Amino acid sequence: MRLTVLSGPSGVGKSTVAASIRRAYSQIWLSVSVTTRAPRPREADGREYHFVSDREFDRMVANGELLEWAVFAGHKYGTPKRPVTEKLREGIPALLEIDLAGARQVRQTVPGALLVFLAPPSWEELIRRLTSRRTESPDVIGKRLEVARIELAAGSEFDVTLVNTSVEDVCQRLVTLMLAPAGR
Repeated sequence: MRLTVLSGPSGVGKSTVAASIRRAYSQIWLSVSVTTRAPRPREADGREYHFVSDREFDRMVANGELLEWAVFAGHKYGTPKRPVTEKLREGIPALLEIDLAGARQVRQTVPGALLVFLAPPSWEELIRRLTSRRTESPDVIGKRLEVARIELAAGSEFDVTLVNTSVEDVCQRLVTLMLAPAGR
């Protein structure tokens, strides 16, 4: 079984797609990242993220416990290595929902991983999605949009690009890709 990575700019709907897959496709395991940021409203520790201190995150990095990690918008994010390798060894399809820097790290450390880029239908729609969340200050949204321009330009580094016009359609296409034999 191969690892699948879902990435794309902030606000494109990665978390929405991942949550939809978690609910509808029990045969697919979704990795839960660790982060040093505080939970947003309605987020639960262990479901969306494992929320840890800076000190704990640094310990995990120092001990080689993370498959990938990055700093984004002033917070650290990473993927615990052990659960991913265990699921793949058991033959369970595994999905990582991570940022561009993390996807690049996985490309280097996990040969054969399928990298899927989730793109917005338009720049205007991406701005609308980021601002409608109302979870971040205008300054943070501005920083996310600056990074989003760079991330959108990196879409060609990925194996497949899916445009998020419909969460249901994206999920269906992503699951089809995940369950297809490697090399197809």
